Amino acid sequence: QVQVVESGGGLVQAGGSLRLACAASGRTFSRYVMGWFRQTPGKEREFVAAITWSGGSTYYADSVKGRFTISRDNGKNAVYLQMNSLKPEDTAVYSCAADQTGGILPDAYDYWGQGTQVTVSS
Repeated sequence: QVQVVESGGGLVQAGGSLRLACAASGRTFSRYVMGWFRQTPGKEREFVAAITWSGGSTYYADSVKGRFTISRDNGKNAVYLQMNSLKPEDTAVYSCAADQTGGILPDAYDYWGQGTQVTVSS
C-alpha cells in the first residue's frame, strides 16, 4: 500500500511558477506510476500529468503541455510537478495519485493524497 501527501500549493500571479511535491510512503514506491490531477468546484477531476515507475516516460494534458513538468526521485519516494507560466484557469485543487498501472483516468489510480490548493490570480 502507498500513502501520498502533497505540498507546495499556494497563491501566485499569472505568469508565475509553483512547484508541487508529493511524498509517498511504502517500500514499493519505485514500482508505481504516479499521476497529478486537478479539480475545481462543480467539475470532474482532470488529468494533468503522469510519469512511469522509471521516469522514462511522461504524459501531459494538452492544456499544460510545454508549461508543466513532472519528475520523480525514487530514492526520496517523491514526485514533483513544476508549473510555469501559470494561468488563472490553472486554479484548482491538485492531487497526487499512485497506481501500479496508472493512466490518464482517475479511476485508474488506487491511492490518492488529500490535495493542495493552487490559486492563480490575474
